[in-house]
Amino acid sequence: MRRVSVVGVSGAGKTTVARTLAARLSVPHIELDAIYHQPGWAALPAAEFKARIAGLAAGEAWVIDGNYSSTVQRLVWARTDTVIWLDPPRRSVMPRIIWRTIRRIVLRQELWNGNRERLRNLLSWDPEQSVISWAWHHYPVYRQRYTAAAADPQFAHLTFIRIADPTALRQLLNTAHR
Repeated sequence: MRRVSVVGVSGAGKTTVARTLAARLSVPHIELDAIYHQPGWAALPAAEFKARIAGLAAGEAWVIDGNYSSTVQRLVWARTDTVIWLDPPRRSVMPRIIWRTIRRIVLRQELWNGNRERLRNLLSWDPEQSVISWAWHHYPVYRQRYTAAAADPQFAHLTFIRIADPTALRQLLNTAHR
């Protein structure tokens, strides 16, 4: 494992796992959300996003977390050797993302580029306004997407590791080393 893509639904633990794995492998950690979300939650223009990610993915070794299947995932996967798909049960994801959102709102935690979680992330059921709603509605989408990708011959060059429980995650992290 030298170039790793960590994917999964919001709240699955992508950034935490990617950060830990990158430290154990002694490689850079790249968080796609931190690049994509500009001040005021403005999206980085697609061409610029792709160019920045292409430059980072050209590196010898890294761990990149995030999905962005419509913009940069294929670009990342062209250089990836291992995809770690975090697929915990929905009953684990939802409490985690709710508490994470509450904590971020209460603590006014800065996420990226001055952005902070908004109260509407708790109060709205619109997936475009609420990460909680996004996680609920997209949970089956991500399961279908990554199940299909793992079986797709165009991705035969990738090693897919599906992590569905904490024991499997601990085993992966305990065996990861430079």
